[in-house]
Amino acid sequence: MSDGGPSIHASAVKVGNLAVLIRGPSGSGKSRLAFDLIMAGRAGVVERAVLVGDDRVHLATVGDEIEVGPAQPLAGLIEIRGLGIRRCDFVERATVGLVVDLDAADAERLPAAESLKICILGVEIPRIPIGRGYSPLPLVVAALTTTKSSSSVNPSGDCLKGNGNHMNPTIATE
Repeated sequence: MSDGGPSIHASAVKVGNLAVLIRGPSGSGKSRLAFDLIMAGRAGVVERAVLVGDDRVHLATVGDEIEVGPAQPLAGLIEIRGLGIRRCDFVERATVGLVVDLDAADAERLPAAESLKICILGVEIPRIPIGRGYSPLPLVVAALTTTKSSSSVNPSGDCLKGNGNHMNPTIATE
């Protein structure tokens, strides 16, 4: 991917066939989550995971998808806090399949449907908003390894509140 597309302050990791684009303010843990995803791939927790880019990546619209690639001066480099800048395997491009926003102001325990997607360069992509102080890896792993179910969370018959805060004993998946 050429450096011609917009450059953004973000990291990206290709997990399986799609990339996780990790955004957030400086110091929010983008590099840490990228490395954690790579390690989760090596441990078999998620599909094989390889770095696309750390700290700065380029985005490009390809048809109805967004591709991400590393900023060339940083290709194959990742910051590991406590060790510094390290070299690792990387891919030149990947299609973005999930956006993770760290320190997101709209992160909630039960997020609204509209906060779970984002439009980037005219393309709608699934999104996870993660609040400050929450570990992002379990949420990202859950998003990558589970499926959404409209019938898995229902108000229990013995719940007087009726706020849907009880798990149905049978978890169905789509």
